[in-house]
Amino acid sequence: MIEVQIDSIRVSLMSQLRVVILKDAKTGRYLPIFIGPFEAEAIAVKLQKVDVERPLTHDLLKSVITELGGHVHHIVVNDLRNDTFFARIIVEQDGHTQEIDSRPSDAIALAVRLDVPIYVEESVMDRAAIFPDDDVDADEATRKTEGDEGLGIFKDFVESLDLDDLESDDED
Repeated sequence: MIEVQIDSIRVSLMSQLRVVILKDAKTGRYLPIFIGPFEAEAIAVKLQKVDVERPLTHDLLKSVITELGGHVHHIVVNDLRNDTFFARIIVEQDGHTQEIDSRPSDAIALAVRLDVPIYVEESVMDRAAIFPDDDVDADEATRKTEGDEGLGIFKDFVESLDLDDLESDDED
């Protein structure tokens, strides 16, 4: 498993879909995952330390897990099938480890609330990650994201990315 950080949450200019961009700090690879607008907002609210009047759904999930004696150890984006990412929330309770199936967006929203690590399986990174590089044009980056399952949705996204802009975010 590869530990990643949330690099940014962006809106695709081509479709108005939200995308969370996870970054592997060791290799510089980026993993774009399309998410819904509500999940994007739930992640952004916590990252920006915005206080909300009432708990959001992910705050409720955090409370339920902790009140029942559980502890989220980490989350992992563990699979990619038919252009859909899958995740697991790893919860420890009473000496037992439970793996709970989740959408990556919900798992990430929970992870930022609990300040737990976010991991991606190596096979998922190998199939869907991109390397922003000044020497690599969008077509080359797109080819890196297309696997046997045809990750066509990522082609549109990658082509809309300003890869130079991603590089400059690291320098801030």
